[in-house]
Amino acid sequence: MQKFMIERKIPGIGRMKDSEIGAAAGASNKALAQLAPDVQWQHSYIAGDKSFCVYLATDEAAIRKHAEISGFPADVITRINKVIDPTTENQSEAVPA
Repeated sequence: MQKFMIERKIPGIGRMKDSEIGAAAGASNKALAQLAPDVQWQHSYIAGDKSFCVYLATDEAAIRKHAEISGFPADVITRINKVIDPTTENQSEAVPA
């Protein structure tokens, strides 16, 4: 599995109620159930009118299929090659994604 960051432009998402966000998560989970085990949602960040979602997937096509089934845009899909954090300074190299 590869790790991806998906940028979704969703006007008003930053002002949505928790119940609305929960309903959106439910729609995503239904799509994921159809695509398992090829796509797994790890977590998302909401900032302004965008969400930034971290997924594991077999490939970019699986991410696009999830977007199609769920009805959520996948405006930018970026493969994550490495993950760094404050402890990276003490490692010989960054952790592969």
